[in-house]
Amino acid sequence: MDSFIGLYNYWIVCLLMGIGFYIVIAHENLIKKLIGLTIFQTAVFYLYISMGKISGGTAPILDDKWQLYSNPLPHVLILTAIVVGIATTALGLALVVRIQEAYGSIEEHEIQQQNAQDQLECQLEAYGFKKNHILSPKSLEE
Repeated sequence: MDSFIGLYNYWIVCLLMGIGFYIVIAHENLIKKLIGLTIFQTAVFYLYISMGKISGGTAPILDDKWQLYSNPLPHVLILTAIVVGIATTALGLALVVRIQEAYGSIEEHEIQQQNAQDQLECQLEAYGFKKNHILSPKSLEE
């Protein structure tokens, strides 16, 4: 039982990764997918930070009072990763705004339907059919 509770940081990482992954695969809204990816990324940050911490250790400042130091490398790496993560999230949000402007929606299935419709219209136009002729109900009756 002690080992189960003693590894609580890994259980938190697994829980956060599961939540983030579920949000990414279960939702079609692009903003929700970005939130899921951010939660997943936070779980990775937490994993590295918790592995770098040594119980009873201090910051690596040489002093006669301290003999045990925590490794600062994971913390430095995660600081860089946080900055990169924020920039990546900002880029993702900018892309979502651009997709909203182009398609009028941020729902994945609606975007795919519009893409399929556009591809079909382009193929039919390549074979000589006009767009208005294809989509009008009168042409279907004739």
